[in-house]
Amino acid sequence: MRSWGGAALAALLLSGCASVTRGTTENISIASTPSGAKADVSGTEAPFSCVTPCVVEVNRNADITVSLSKEGYEPQIIPLTREISGSGGAGFAGNLLLGGVVGMGVDAATGAAMDHKPNPVVVTLQPVAPAPAAVAPVVRHRKPRVPVS
Repeated sequence: MRSWGGAALAALLLSGCASVTRGTTENISIASTPSGAKADVSGTEAPFSCVTPCVVEVNRNADITVSLSKEGYEPQIIPLTREISGSGGAGFAGNLLLGGVVGMGVDAATGAAMDHKPNPVVVTLQPVAPAPAAVAPVVRHRKPRVPVS
């Protein structure tokens, strides 16, 4: 009986709303091949830029888009999606024991149960196709015709 009491106590202490157990922000890692690309992150309170590889901290409820650019390479735009993670779902479910409706409302408003995907953001930049070289017109020289008499 003691083991059940200890397990119940541990469940109560370790469960809780996702905003408490996970926080309302997360780190997004951004990398590119080749490195040294400019990463513009939109969807944050203020637009943010960094040079790859880098890590940015974003709100879990934000709609994030990462735009990568580097001279000589095609730009890439990567929209991130939000999904309920395993630990976020467990924290959200913990509201049934401790947080109640208020905890569920806080988690829903802050997106605390969500994670952005993909994370890490890893992009292979493609080189810009070289412009076709201007082709000079082919001039053929003919021997002059000599009249036959």
